[in-house]
Amino acid sequence: MRKYTGLLAALALATGMTLQAQTNELVVQTKKQGAEIQPTMYGLFFEDINYAADGGLYAELVKNRSFEFPQHLMGWKAFGKVTVMDDGPFDKNPHYVRLSNAGHPHKQTGLDNEGFFGIGVKKDAEYRFSVWARIPEGGAAGKIRVELVDTKSMGEQQAFATQNLTIDSKEWKKYQVILKPGMTEPKAVLRIFLASPQTVDLEHVSLFPVDTWKGHENGLRKDLAQALADIKPGIFRFPGGCIVEGTDLATRYDWKNSVGPVENRPLNENRWQYTFPHRFFPDYYQSYGLGFYEFFQLSEEIGAEPLPVLSCGLACQFQNTNADAHVAVCDLDSYIQDALDLIEFANGNVDTKWGKLRADMGHPAPFNLKFIGIGNEQWGKEYPEHLEPFVNAIRKAYPEIKIVGSSGPDSEGEQFDYLWPEMKRLKADLVDEHFYRPETWFLSQGARYDNYDRKGPKVFAGEYACHGKGKKWNHFHASLLEAAFMTGLERNADIVHMATYAPLFAHVEGWQWRPDMIWFDNMNSVRTVSYYVQQLYGMYKGTHVLPLTMNKKPVTGAEGQNGLFASAVLDKDANEIIVKVANTSDKPQPLSLKFDGMKKKETFSAARCIKLSSMDPDKDNTLENPSAITPQETSLAVDGQALDVEIEPNTFAVYILKK
Repeated sequence: MRKYTGLLAALALATGMTLQAQTNELVVQTKKQGAEIQPTMYGLFFEDINYAADGGLYAELVKNRSFEFPQHLMGWKAFGKVTVMDDGPFDKNPHYVRLSNAGHPHKQTGLDNEGFFGIGVKKDAEYRFSVWARIPEGGAAGKIRVELVDTKSMGEQQAFATQNLTIDSKEWKKYQVILKPGMTEPKAVLRIFLASPQTVDLEHVSLFPVDTWKGHENGLRKDLAQALADIKPGIFRFPGGCIVEGTDLATRYDWKNSVGPVENRPLNENRWQYTFPHRFFPDYYQSYGLGFYEFFQLSEEIGAEPLPVLSCGLACQFQNTNADAHVAVCDLDSYIQDALDLIEFANGNVDTKWGKLRADMGHPAPFNLKFIGIGNEQWGKEYPEHLEPFVNAIRKAYPEIKIVGSSGPDSEGEQFDYLWPEMKRLKADLVDEHFYRPETWFLSQGARYDNYDRKGPKVFAGEYACHGKGKKWNHFHASLLEAAFMTGLERNADIVHMATYAPLFAHVEGWQWRPDMIWFDNMNSVRTVSYYVQQLYGMYKGTHVLPLTMNKKPVTGAEGQNGLFASAVLDKDANEIIVKVANTSDKPQPLSLKFDGMKKKETFSAARCIKLSSMDPDKDNTLENPSAITPQETSLAVDGQALDVEIEPNTFAVYILKK
């Protein structure tokens, strides 16, 4: 019996030791305050891909509003006597339409506009129709009738909102009227009838919701802009991406064409128009209505530092292998001047050329630009050769501006290894790294920045997303691995100063690239799990890094760490310690959070946890079910200076402890 009792005791001891070994003890050093976390640490990257601008964030509802598409009536259906003219009032947008009497009392002249995958309007909301117009022959006033119609309607009337507009001048003038639909319709058509015998000329035909973000007339779609503000971004990079480069230099994004009166901003061909024959959108152009002024304004309104990116004179290298496609280094003067002029536009006094334009557009105060990117995803010896004269000129004229260079399109390899030393040689302030990679990459990169050179440029993780192998769409597991990877960004905040997921937006009927952070149709939008991961990091970024270890090692998903990734920060302003943990394993993991360095009388007064979790790794939020997976908050019982919890399988958790 004595032997049996001893055996039971030994078994109990072994079992207890096993249970103890299974508990993951995470030790946070509260007195070893680490690097300051930059206000720019987590932010947003905008590129006009997937109809992110026209048809998306930019609230204009009319496609080809100035008749400048190469097929001048693309997006329109003309009936009766409609003539396209090319001697209009705006030199950069010379085309307009002339509506003439159909010649018979029972015939009609006019136009239908299809919008972007239809025109989405809501019942009882107000929509501002505006147009530049004239009576070319003078004399009696002319009239147009403006309607929102449902072409699929089984009712007696297709129109569900109608207004007449009188055109009373031989000179070009801007006219406007408010339409108030009596029904909600995601696929409406804008119809314009000539409603008088007089010939009428129309240019820059526009329809905006009155209720835009912050009420701006040339404004942004409210739900999409609000989603950006809600992420609490510290940095906002724009306008791309590959559109900065253009398929050719003629179609690169030219910031000077995107400012000034909106009706005189010229059309530009979108770099993504012809890129993917399997997802083909031949009517994908840029109106430049959402231009650099609007980008700066939005940055200011959502509390983010603006980071404009400009062409370095290299067209898209993926699409051009011939050196003739690029600007020779000796011919870069105008491109360099564009960069200097942009800084003046953002920061210059109102008595400077470009500062005056900013003031004339409605913003006399400077935008306080601190960063500028030169080149997007360039590579090879051509890139540093092109970048160097920009660096020299900007350093001389504006030494306070921080310059962002690039490490090319890959997260490692030949070009990456070549460009980082070049960026150090040129003394770039930050280097933009891009990584669209599969699950295995994200699981292996928890310690990516632990051994980076602390003396060189800082890191901007400018474009990244987990692209599931065979699952290149939004799903929970990809977002969980992004959350795990980001613990390494946070732990290395002394070297990583910025990070932005990409792409940002996608129209469900117009996407070319996925996954994406925010999906939308003409009426609604949905925030994906990847969005909520970014938001949790942005809202709980803290002010300083705190060392966090398990068995005296950083928690990076390494062998023996049970699929755990973790980081800790101090928020001095809120007097909180925040611990982020991603459990990428399929087993629950007991956690014991120990906080070394706290004074004996110091305790936590409250604790809470916010979790993202899903039993189905392939699930995500959709327009039909936008709240399928959202952050769930609970309060926690904290025992003085320790917290013992269990984190569920495949879960990202943020533990917030109030000191």
